[in-house]
Amino acid sequence: MSVTRVPVKPGLLRWARERANYSREGLSKRFPRIEAWERGEAQPTFKQLKAFAKATHAPFGYFFLTQPPVESISIPDFRTVANIPMDRPSLDLIDTIDLCEERQDWYREFAQSEQEPQLEFVGSARVRDDIVETAARMRHALGIDLGERVGLATWTDALRRLIEQAEACGILVMISGVVGSNNRRRLDPQEFRGFALADPWAPLVFVNGADTKAAQMFTLAHEFAHVWLGKSGISDVDARRVSSQESERWCNRVAAELLVPLAVLSDELDPSASLERELNRLARRYKVSTLVILRRIYDAGRLSRKELSAAYDAEVSRLKLRHKEGGGNFYATLNARVSKRFARALMVSVLEGGTTFTEAFRMLDLKKMASFDKLRRNLGVGH
Repeated sequence: MSVTRVPVKPGLLRWARERANYSREGLSKRFPRIEAWERGEAQPTFKQLKAFAKATHAPFGYFFLTQPPVESISIPDFRTVANIPMDRPSLDLIDTIDLCEERQDWYREFAQSEQEPQLEFVGSARVRDDIVETAARMRHALGIDLGERVGLATWTDALRRLIEQAEACGILVMISGVVGSNNRRRLDPQEFRGFALADPWAPLVFVNGADTKAAQMFTLAHEFAHVWLGKSGISDVDARRVSSQESERWCNRVAAELLVPLAVLSDELDPSASLERELNRLARRYKVSTLVILRRIYDAGRLSRKELSAAYDAEVSRLKLRHKEGGGNFYATLNARVSKRFARALMVSVLEGGTTFTEAFRMLDLKKMASFDKLRRNLGVGH
């Protein structure tokens, strides 16, 4: 019996593979004839093409196009390298933004159905606003107490507390180092560290959980600044680089002032101590990365631009900016990935009949009813 082959264009197969960041060698075990397919010397069967689409995370219908589609992200991209806009975003970044937008759309409808008011702080700031005053307003709205943060034992505790404060204000905070819950699709902090989806009912910030906890603190603060501006976008988060984007420069400055007020830092600097000692001491005190403290010391006029650049490069080479995410309590990790505020609202809607279990399972990336029930109890919903 003859096997039906699909006349897919070789360029589409090559596009899907490269889009998923695979080499031919990386897929050759699963698809031994991939080289012949891409050269147009052979064609896959319908079953093989479906498996290939799944492996490369490409919509199956795309393989019937005449040429690869031009994909773009739905929010502004402020990332640059040497002040030049970055190349096309990875599939992991695209899928992460799409997933967060789906969750945001759902929560917006939920908030409106519950007659929740719009959040006044979203879009309340402008890039011409004073940095110190803006950071003070944000600190007040978020309930940030510097003394409390100094008293927390670890960066993880400080990050968790900042997330709690943001969610209490109405901001959905999602932190993950992978796409959805797929641990085989790890996000790269060198590609992006976070993004913001500004919305008056459902502001959402996403932070790349593959970065260090200390670095996540600054990214989170940067994304909060985007929410106050009312500007969605993928962020160019770098405590040293001066971005070509005015809004990015402003958000970086506000984030630094929010976490480490310059007036307070200036009073605490020990002029007799070595730079290395001060970096480590103040980073532990404020629960931010040493790179942020380095920038703040420069802002305080204690370092020249040349000294900042040399010290920054040395510190980057010393730090391990990547770490393994995972381990720990599954439900605590899930809460961080999807936002406790979002998960709790979704649970309430399901129990009230406003959302189907199927839709909830998909947005929470759950497979079993037992997991749903345990998460519900963990969140204190439906007692």
